[in-house]
This record gives sequence, structure tokens and C-alpha cells, in this order.
Amino acid sequence: MPELPEVEVTARALRQAISGCVFQGFRYSGKRLRHAFPRAALGRLIGTPVLSISRRAKYVLLEFEPGWIAVHLGMSGSMEQVRCRDHALGLHDHVMLEFESVKGESRLLVFNDPRRFGSWQWLDRRRAEKSDLGALLGGASSGLEPFDSRFNGQWMAESARSRRVGIKQWLMSGSVVVGVGNIYACESLFEAGIHPLRKASAISRARYDYLANAVRRILQAAIDSGGSTIQNFAGLDGEAGRYGQKHCVYGREGEPCPRCSRPIRRVIIGQRSTFFCHGCQR
Repeated sequence: MPELPEVEVTARALRQAISGCVFQGFRYSGKRLRHAFPRAALGRLIGTPVLSISRRAKYVLLEFEPGWIAVHLGMSGSMEQVRCRDHALGLHDHVMLEFESVKGESRLLVFNDPRRFGSWQWLDRRRAEKSDLGALLGGASSGLEPFDSRFNGQWMAESARSRRVGIKQWLMSGSVVVGVGNIYACESLFEAGIHPLRKASAISRARYDYLANAVRRILQAAIDSGGSTIQNFAGLDGEAGRYGQKHCVYGREGEPCPRCSRPIRRVIIGQRSTFFCHGCQR
């Protein structure tokens, strides 16, 4: 947490809040995040406009003429818009960005991350011209976007031919499709009726068709609901995501399966709690 839907919700809200605004400055708490904070790069951006806001995998990308600020929300991060320029950084507030709109209005954004697994990186445009942004962001961002027309059952089946790893771990690796973390892997596999421990190479093309469609449907439904809030995630307006109320298996150990009424089970796969129905998922 947060996963692709929560990052997409954040990117869309930022697009409405700061598209076309001029970057005026930043404050940084000095506390260590997952990567070294790019102070110098952000300093050089002061006085330049935001060209676009997008998402790649689980990263929010703020584009400027020289390159991109890539923000990863980590395990517990979120962005919030605040009103007061003198806003004091709280215990878990690590970055504040200030922008000015075309009307001269101040727009302030605060990055909050209690567990500090989030990251801020600078991607120079000259480097990006020689390499895909996904490659620059790492292996977990190298797969296809789930809403890319190339992502389908055939793509998954061909990619899985020699993969002996379990389907859930493979789905979460980002090498075939990006942005699917623990929550949405559990939900997508339940939707497709696939056991999370089944080997990726042992799944038929027809079942991969179901899974690819399930991934897209689940992610889109979560985006439409503002994402899932398990502990910390909130949208730019401070509102919690509503999709958690629709989870079929995630976080529901011991509760009845919504299809067959057998109790939902939980096992640990790759150090992550995995929820599934032993009756419905084969």
C-alpha cells in the first residue's frame, strides 16, 4: 500500500491542482527517505512551470522542462493540499512544495509518510531520452501498464512459459504488468479463480485471459472508488479511499467467501499476507 489505483488517484488530483503552475520552492524535513532527497535538482526547478503530471507503475511523475520528479508513496505515503503558506511540517510530513497558479494563487502540497519507505528521485531528461522511464525507475516498473492494449492473456501466457515461481509473486514482480501489489493481486486472483501458489507456467492461456481482464477490472473499480485505505492512504483532499469496502478476500481471513461461503484463508507468500478461497481458487 499504496498500489496503482492509489497512485493514479493521487496523480489525477495533482493534475487538477497544479497543472501549468510555476514551482516556487520547497521545504524538506531532512529525515531520511528510501532514496537521497534531490535537493539540488529541485532547487534548479524554482521559477519553472509544471508541464504535466502522470503516473508510471507506482510512481507519480511531475514533468518539468529539464526532467521529472518521480515520487513513490512507499508503504504509507500520501500527498495532501494545504492552504496556509506557514503550514508547520508535522511529525510525519517530509516534503512541502509551493506552486503559483496563472492567477497568482499559491498552491501548497505536503508529502506525509509515517514509515518513510517512500522516495523522491530526479530523472534527467537527457538520461530519459536514452532509456525508457520505466527502466530508469527499476525492475518493478519494467512491465506493461495494465491498461495498455498489449496487456492481455496472450502476453501473460507467453511471458510465463518458463516461470516456475508462483503466480501471485510473479504478478507482483512488475516484470509482466506494473502496479499490481498485494491487495490487488489477491483480489484479481480471486476474481479469476486462480490459486495464488499455482506456478505461473502451469496456467492455461484461457485462464490468463480471465486474469488479465480481472486485473484491469479490479484496478479500474478501485480507481473509480478513490483507491483502498487500509491504514494511512488518503487522497489529495484528505478523504480515504472507498474500495476497501468492496474487497472480496483481502483482509477477510475467517470470513465467508462471497461465492461459496467457505472461510477465507490467509497464508504468507513472499513475506506478504495472502488471502484466498480454497474452494473457489484452483
